[in-house]
Parts: sequence; C-alpha cells; structure tokens
Amino acid sequence: MTPAGHLVHGMGQALEAPTWPAITIGEAAAVLARFPAAGPPIGLHWHSPRPFSAAALVRTGTGTVLLKRHHHRLRSIAGLAEEHAFIAHLAAAGLSVPEVLATADGATAIAIDAWRYEAHRQAPGADLYRDRLSWTPFFSHAQAHAAGVALARLHLAAAGFAAPARRAQPLVASLTILPARDPLAAAEAYVAARPALAAFLTTRPWRAQLGALFATLGDGLPAVLADQPPLWTHNDWHPSNLLWTDDGSVRTVIDFGLADRTCAVHDIATAIERSAIRWLDLPQGDDIADPAAALALLAGYASRVPLAAADIAAIVRLLPLVHLEFALSEIDYFTAVVIDPAAAALTWDDYAIGHVAWFRSAAGQALLRRIGEAKP
Repeated sequence: MTPAGHLVHGMGQALEAPTWPAITIGEAAAVLARFPAAGPPIGLHWHSPRPFSAAALVRTGTGTVLLKRHHHRLRSIAGLAEEHAFIAHLAAAGLSVPEVLATADGATAIAIDAWRYEAHRQAPGADLYRDRLSWTPFFSHAQAHAAGVALARLHLAAAGFAAPARRAQPLVASLTILPARDPLAAAEAYVAARPALAAFLTTRPWRAQLGALFATLGDGLPAVLADQPPLWTHNDWHPSNLLWTDDGSVRTVIDFGLADRTCAVHDIATAIERSAIRWLDLPQGDDIADPAAALALLAGYASRVPLAAADIAAIVRLLPLVHLEFALSEIDYFTAVVIDPAAAALTWDDYAIGHVAWFRSAAGQALLRRIGEAKP
C-alpha cells in the first residue's frame, strides 16, 4: 500500500502520484532476508520521491539500508551488475560511494516476480537535496565548486575501469550518437534498436529536426570528441546525487543508474546542464542560466584535474547537445516501460528539442561565451 500522501517528482515542478507502488515493510522483509548483512527490518522511515523506480530507507537490526526496486523492463540483473561493478571499482580506488549488499551466493541484485531489487547500506553524509527536483541549482556557488572537486575525484578513481559500454536499456546516458562520423545515421541506429521509441517517433519529423541540430550545433563535434579518452562516468551529476559534510564538501556520491562509458567532458557538460540552468523555469522566460555556478564547478574540477583550453572548448561545443541521447533513452522508458505518451511527447518537444533551442537564445549564447572564457 502506498503511504498516505506519498508523491513523486513529475516532469514539471508539481509532484505527482507515483507510477510504481511504494515499498512496504512486508516486501522489505522478504527481500532483505536474501541479503544476510542487512539484518531484519524494523521499519520504513522514508520513501524516495524520484519517479522511475521505488526506493525506501529501511531501519534494520544492523543499521539503515536503502532498498530499491525496478521493473524488469527497466533494469535486468545484468544491467544492475554493470552499475555495481563500477561502484565497486570506485570504492576500491578510495571514493566514498554506497556499499552494495550481496546475497549469500554473492549476487548484488535479485529477481522476484516482475521486480528487480538492490540493497545499499545507507551512505555517509547529509542528504541536503533529497527532496529537490532534478535541474534545480546548488544552494551556493561554494557547493558548485565542491561538486566540481568531487567530480574530478570520481574521474581519477574511474581510471582503469575497462568495462565496455552498457547494454541497451532505458534511462542510461550513453554517448554513441554525437561522436559518430554521421550522427544522424547513429541516431537512426539508436532509434531502430528501440522499437517503442521508433514507433513514437514515426509521427514526428525527427530526422529533419535532428539533422538541423547536428548541422548547426554539431558540425565538427565528432572530431572534437574523438580526441577525448573514453572513461566510465556518472552522467547524472545534479545536487541530489551528492551527500555533504558539515564543512560544505561532498562526502559521498550516490545513484549510478545513468552511468556508462562516455568521456570526462561529457560528464562535466552534463553536470553543468543539470545544475547551472533552471530548465523548469524555462516557460517563464529565457533568463534561466547561472554562469557563475558553471564557472565555480569548472574551477573546482580544475583544482584537482587540470583542464586544457581544448577541454573547455569541447565542453562548450558539447553542452547544447549533451542531453539529447539521454532524452531519447527517457522516451524509450515512457514508451517501452510505462505507457505515458504525454510524458514522451514532453520529453521530445520540450527537452530533446526545446532545450537545444534555448542554447540559440541570447541567454544560452551568453552562457556558452562565459564558459568558453574560463581560464584553463
């Protein structure tokens, strides 16, 4: 039974009824019995407002566990194992990430009926943003700087993780279209591999729309990205995926659901796109960017990993299009996992196309100029 009043983040600023039923104490007991280190559940004390899966903090005999449930069309056991392997690599390299619990036979995810479950020990740090929407800014430029420092540390820790790119699945921020010599052909291949996405796009002039974007904003971008070393990255670097210390630094990085093999500048551009542009305010006008927040994040990053002029230029070139491939993946979720044509249409019209169009506005161009002027 869903807790009274439990709502989740929607596609705009309003909270909505959840797509997925909330985790119950009986369900938690049945699942955590498979994870010996979890201990017996005592009670639930928080249900996540994030919309694409169900998650809850469970008090147990050994502490607090984050229990997360996915529909099988969203995540398979193998798909979760990809995330968990990356988390394990980062932990071994000294980065503070959630401890993923395992079953008696060593599995880090289990299947029960249509659901796939994972369990993490509650990670250390203050969850200052846990009820904040995506695409909302840091509380301060100092926190944006600290987030940049943490992102650089993650990239240093990710070095040497040589797993291939993730298998095709919804809600993963991959990077296969923009680096291709023919981005439109790569987009066609991406869409063809996802039948529900392809069916949705049949009523739209999507090839012409993407072709125009690639011609005006993507010209030369494949060559720029070809010079970037591949790297497994977080790909969802917004404030609510970071836990904080009292001194304002990042204590723990959480939620690797979108992680994949991309490159460092893709992750940096994504971080700016997620936190320095108030996309949810776009209907009220174009003045939605905070260039100082973007520059603070870049300065924090560069304090740990130097950024060359070519890196800054690549971030500027990539930023207008960086959300495009994930938007397609999100539409795949809304058409293949849940049947929500209105959300799919909003994602295409307002996010995939509308966000790119904003970068042509005076405010969008000003943001790109300010980033381009950043000192390496």
